Amino acid sequence: MSHKSALLVSLIIALISLTLVVLEKPLVNFFLHPANTGELNNPKLVENIKHQTGEWDPNFKQPVFLNKPASLPVAVVAENNILGVTQASGEKWIEIDLGKQTLYAHEGDKIVYTFLVSTGKWAATPPGDFRIWIKLRYSTMSGGDKAIGTYYYLPNVPYVMFFNNAIALHGTYWHNNFGSPMSHGCVNLSTINAEKLFWWADPVMPPGKSVAYPTSDNPGTRVVVHE
Repeated sequence: MSHKSALLVSLIIALISLTLVVLEKPLVNFFLHPANTGELNNPKLVENIKHQTGEWDPNFKQPVFLNKPASLPVAVVAENNILGVTQASGEKWIEIDLGKQTLYAHEGDKIVYTFLVSTGKWAATPPGDFRIWIKLRYSTMSGGDKAIGTYYYLPNVPYVMFFNNAIALHGTYWHNNFGSPMSHGCVNLSTINAEKLFWWADPVMPPGKSVAYPTSDNPGTRVVVHE
């Protein structure tokens, strides 16, 4: 091979390497996060969520995560114990940084909570600007695909706040790997942190109730998801 040919080959290899570096994240997202968020955008699933009571299901079966038995859920405190009363003022809004796997709860220009989270690994958590459209004390979640090892059945998921169709912020009892993607599109928090966020965020849960919808006087907190 001549010196000129070797130089050309080296240049082509360098260009390919640079292209792969630039495209690494989009390619990973394409293969690991197929754009099939349809599972959580299914209108029937969303309609089912609207009719959930938010109450504890005492007849639940063995939880499953990624085709394997998972830890059992534990009932949580019945009422708001004001874990996270803040002194800040201003509009509340929730920021989810997908790259940092971190959630920030804002009040005006102050950050009142910072929590590690686990967002979508087997399906994407789509970026966007949303509002919490329902809060549930508990919700049963299921989906995935047994054939490829991603099936899950998770009863009594605590402190659930749906903000983008069937994509929700919620407590998590089946893993403790916060800071790394672990979900099928939802935003997983530790149960302790989910509890704080649940009582901090709007709509306000009426005393003694297990479900809350936003109204014009009690709107849902804004949720901003970004890379």
